[in-house]
Amino acid sequence: MDDRELLNVVMRIVGKENCLDDCAEVSCGDQVMVVTTDMLHRTTDFVEGMTTWQMGWMSAAVTLSDIASMGAEPKYLLIAVGLDVWQDLAGVMQGAKDCCKKFGAVIIGGDIDRHGELTVVTTGLGLVDKTLIVRRSGAQPGDLVCITGIPGKAQAYLDGYLQYKEALFEPQPRVKEGQLIARRGVSAMMDDSDGIALSLYDLLSVNECGFSLDSTKLPVPSGIPAVHARELALYGGGDYELIFTLPPRCHPVNGVAYTVIGTVIKEKVVLLDGLPVEKRGYQHRWE
Repeated sequence: MDDRELLNVVMRIVGKENCLDDCAEVSCGDQVMVVTTDMLHRTTDFVEGMTTWQMGWMSAAVTLSDIASMGAEPKYLLIAVGLDVWQDLAGVMQGAKDCCKKFGAVIIGGDIDRHGELTVVTTGLGLVDKTLIVRRSGAQPGDLVCITGIPGKAQAYLDGYLQYKEALFEPQPRVKEGQLIARRGVSAMMDDSDGIALSLYDLLSVNECGFSLDSTKLPVPSGIPAVHARELALYGGGDYELIFTLPPRCHPVNGVAYTVIGTVIKEKVVLLDGLPVEKRGYQHRWE
């Protein structure tokens, strides 16, 4: 059992229409407030060697990344911290505050309690004009498939390539990029925190089309054997890049570092060099 299978349980209870995107939406006049929440744990999400400051930074970053994927501007963050060691609180809060400050958000509240392990829950709120909001659905055959940055760096660190430590320990949500992409006329977008392959299968589930990638166009981490680097880029989790589909007439998006890695196709499949892509990436699993 994995987290995507469990999401079906949630959908049956609250409605599929409330579970399709990285953020929920609340109408606010000519704007939409996007709302999202994340939960991170010491044993599951925080890597050995991370400082409490980096744990706080990551906790804020993952939530701001969801807001970025909707083309929205982050505004506010609520943070709840469950502590097994009370001395961890200051570092976590300072890291979260510093991340919010860099990307334009403010911490406005939260909660503190005693917990069996360090657990951080962050809830983010952002705003975007109704005409500019971007969802996972909307891709059309002929659109370009694009990715910001270089995916695979976070997993590369876990695989022993220690030069990529910062990519995992201090992720940088693509907030500015998300807004620029939205203004340019993107058709669909999400962040790729669980890997490119799994993200494309998520997009496949809400679009009536598929995706065909070209391995020669896939940006990969440097200093790693080619085959392994491609695996990291496709299946590695922990990156917070944006994967999006873009009508050719809207390419390029000025001010955004991204790579065109494929095209949207009519068939509901995910392909790499014409062959099916394995549906895997970072997932929470239960026995």
